[in-house]
Amino acid sequence: MGSRAVDLASDLVKVPQRMYDGYIFDMDGTIYLGSDLLPGAHRLIVKLRELGKRVVFLSNNPTRDVGMYVDKLTKLGLPTPAEEIVTTVFTTTQWILQNAPDAVVYPISEEPLIRSLREAGIKISENPEEIDIVIASYDRTLTWKKLQIGFEAMWYHRRAKLICTNADHFCPFPGGRGEVDAGAVVSALEDATQMKLAVNCGKPSPVMLDTIMNVMKLKTEQCITTGDRLYTEIKMGIDSGMDTALVFTGETTPEILAGWPAEGQPTYALDRIDRLIPPNLWQEFGWTDGND
Repeated sequence: MGSRAVDLASDLVKVPQRMYDGYIFDMDGTIYLGSDLLPGAHRLIVKLRELGKRVVFLSNNPTRDVGMYVDKLTKLGLPTPAEEIVTTVFTTTQWILQNAPDAVVYPISEEPLIRSLREAGIKISENPEEIDIVIASYDRTLTWKKLQIGFEAMWYHRRAKLICTNADHFCPFPGGRGEVDAGAVVSALEDATQMKLAVNCGKPSPVMLDTIMNVMKLKTEQCITTGDRLYTEIKMGIDSGMDTALVFTGETTPEILAGWPAEGQPTYALDRIDRLIPPNLWQEFGWTDGND
């Protein structure tokens, strides 16, 4: 981050002055980046748990299932039970079970989602003539054939509707890099078929929010959601009337936030995740920026 960006970030930073009962965290770009915890993440989560706060992690990344996130967080020094993790693999599977249990689906996805669908007893097919739902997902094994099957089911046979695990444009990587995400698959099929996405099962959709609140067992006004993307977890929080905190450790830069519409602005903006703890408690805990 250049000096101008640092100055802008300092100008935009606004931190909470109170604690919440429930804390909802995005993971990629918020708690960790790549294989490393971000500054302040470890002590923040440990302290929230010590204080008896409800903590839930969520992710729009469908290339990992809940068990894989349990393993990752544990390896990073944050052991977390499966029931405190909500992923778009889970929400997509649950949405189909609740809304179209007899549907034949075609997932343009990687193995975690396919495995979850099979374990739930959902029928999967590559035959466009019998597909009812095409699922667009973050798929690093994407091929032209996969797109063609989805296209034929939707456009030629006119029987399938399009849903997605998430609609993120890209997945952020360390060093400012990134990778094409599910939004590109959604856009390709929408453009080719001239049909619109019917349901998004990830952030910021009500599908994801309802699942999270069922896990939290709290009211929205008792919770805060924190993440690095204005159009996913921050929008989800705003849409529900929940307080939100944006961190400048992932996709959203201070420049992006400064130019964002007023109605999409987060309640707080943080240069590091542990700023969620009010300043007076930093003093009480003996915290400084240097001791993560």
